[in-house]
Amino acid sequence: MATVTTGIFRHSLATELLRSGTTLSEIAQLLRHESHDTTRIYAKVDIQRLRTLSLR
Repeated sequence: MATVTTGIFRHSLATELLRSGTTLSEIAQLLRHESHDTTRIYAKVDIQRLRTLSLR
C-alpha cells in the first residue's frame, strides 16, 4: 500500500481543484501559499500531464 503524505494530498487536491475550474488565486488562499508562483506549479504540472495524455 502506498504511503500518502500531506504533500501528496495537497498536490492532489490542488490539481483536482484546478481541473474543476477553481482559480489559482482561490487555490492559493486555500493552501495558504504566500506566493502565487508556488500555486502556479500545479498549473504547469497539469498542462504537462494533459500534453502527455494527448500524445497517446
